[in-house]
Amino acid sequence: MKNFWQDLPKPILVLAPLANVTDAAFRRIIAKYSKPAGPAVFYTEFVSADGLVLANVEGKTKLMRDLVFSEAERPIVAQFFTSNPEHMEKAAALAQELGFDGVDINMGCPDRSVEKQGGGAALIKTPSVARELIRAAKRGAPNLPVSVKTRLGYNKDTLEEWLPELLAEAPAALVLHARTRKEMSAVPARWERVKRAVEIRNELKSKTLILGNGDLIDIEDAKRKVEESGADGAMLGRAVFGRPWLFAAEKIASDSPSTEDGVGVRLRQFSPPLEVRLRIAVEHAKLFEELLGDIKNFAIMKKHFKAYAEGFPGAKELRVQLMETKNAAEIEHIIEEFLDTHTI
Repeated sequence: MKNFWQDLPKPILVLAPLANVTDAAFRRIIAKYSKPAGPAVFYTEFVSADGLVLANVEGKTKLMRDLVFSEAERPIVAQFFTSNPEHMEKAAALAQELGFDGVDINMGCPDRSVEKQGGGAALIKTPSVARELIRAAKRGAPNLPVSVKTRLGYNKDTLEEWLPELLAEAPAALVLHARTRKEMSAVPARWERVKRAVEIRNELKSKTLILGNGDLIDIEDAKRKVEESGADGAMLGRAVFGRPWLFAAEKIASDSPSTEDGVGVRLRQFSPPLEVRLRIAVEHAKLFEELLGDIKNFAIMKKHFKAYAEGFPGAKELRVQLMETKNAAEIEHIIEEFLDTHTI
């Protein structure tokens, strides 16, 4: 088995799998504007292993579109959810056949429809099933590393019991969202628990990489929390909204001249010129239509436009206009008109 995880320089900074966010279009935009600095690993949106096995031809065809990726996104991991080991084995085999670099099992999603099927965060309550899913994924994709994304616990923090169950199956990597399922995002992520996860991993002499997740605002913040926790890396999700260049910030900032006092430019201060930023939004909209317009509602893009149009004079008015659009042509017209009538 080729385990790309072991070859990555640390800290390993990866792109989170966010449903209806990190789709094929957004990942390509991120790959274009964040390379060559990162992200070190891309993940697909989570895909139903049950659906891949049980859906009709039309349903399977639609799900397969979530497993389309470009070479610029490598290494890329296919993330699946299910509570059925047989379905996980078949999904993993499909990932290997499609040329993915790894397989990830979602054991942290709090979506009720996913949990009703026994998948996502519900697996925290059934460690024996979780372990069998890891074994099933390894059987299905013997040539790919298998990883897991999970939480501290379900109703309460059970890291001390839950983590050793997963490590017993030797996943290549484990991403730990530093909250419980019950907490959702209502409390700050507890990165001291990521540190404890690293300690547990070391006590058990496991070789599984531990990556933290939760409340990371930029690359600088991620690196600081990784260093403080001793983790091997971190996963960034919401920080990339409206900032597909996020993972490139380090490289670009390091190329920038120092400030007058000799201190290098802070990474979080980096942002491309507004004109470039807004034209990237147009490019993103066009790519969404090209790749996904026939199967996904254009309204999905609105969360992105809200993030692109933020933090500059006239942003609110522009955002209101963008929220009313129905296609990429309208987006382009509104943004070009804005650029023509505002001093950038």
